[in-house]
Amino acid sequence: MVKHGAFAAALVVGLLAAIPAAVQSIGVCYGVNGDRLPSASEVVQLYKSNGITGMRVYNVNGNTLQALSGSNLGLILDTGNDQLADLLAAPPTRTPGSRPTTQDVLPAMKNIQNALVRAGLGGIKVSTAVHSGVTKGFPPSQGTFSDDGSHMPPIAQYLASIGSPLLANIYPYFSFKGTPSIDIKYALFTAPGTVVHDDGNGKDYQNLFDALVDTMYSALESARAGSVPIVVSESGWPSAGDPDATAANAQTYNQNLINHVGKGTPKRPGAIEAYIFAMFNENLKGGLETEKHFGLFNQDKSPAYNINF
Repeated sequence: MVKHGAFAAALVVGLLAAIPAAVQSIGVCYGVNGDRLPSASEVVQLYKSNGITGMRVYNVNGNTLQALSGSNLGLILDTGNDQLADLLAAPPTRTPGSRPTTQDVLPAMKNIQNALVRAGLGGIKVSTAVHSGVTKGFPPSQGTFSDDGSHMPPIAQYLASIGSPLLANIYPYFSFKGTPSIDIKYALFTAPGTVVHDDGNGKDYQNLFDALVDTMYSALESARAGSVPIVVSESGWPSAGDPDATAANAQTYNQNLINHVGKGTPKRPGAIEAYIFAMFNENLKGGLETEKHFGLFNQDKSPAYNINF
């Protein structure tokens, strides 16, 4: 989620679900930081029975991969930050306990891309996941990469060179909570009309999701990588844990997101590939109480609230 940092799930390798023209593609992130969760085979069947077409997986294991075999689900397969140094062609010498840095991301991406090509698997797209904190600028047309995203221009240019998308975790909830001036209706897709008019591109914004995505697109353009598409690799709203985290608000946001992604954004009309965070409420997650309540389903597979895909 947004707390993963500037290279949130720093390196992501996966089969990114292809989007037919003018048709939205909705996936759901599959986290397992909870007890009494269903088996992987049950989870795959729950995806399919609800018409969910894609899955993002954070923890790879044989049971999950076996359950996915033959499922026809699109897959984003994460490689965690703790494995990043091992993915470099020439792993750096580090002191014990040191952590990978953002400067390791691009060399690791190139190494994996080269390995996939050598193996005849060049159709698998290599990318990295970021959050809105790597951008700055308002209105959306003024978006650039921030100091926290200073490593991003060469990554963006590399993605353009290999035809891969950028994965972006887009959370209007966190932007709303961090900016008191934002109206909750703007964050929930329920504003009755234009909230932001962007004089820089002449576009009108009626929801915060579009503004955040288009700020990211502007940042890519500023890095001379405007051809790179964005896959929204996480987005969601918690159903408990603070006064604005209610089942009603979570249902409103996620249903409106599902209904919206086929339209695209003012800057980039057309279908968006997006992944809702998350499939299950995860009671073992740390951090704020809201972190435990992003799920569409409970541990017993019952809906946390009603959603139609």
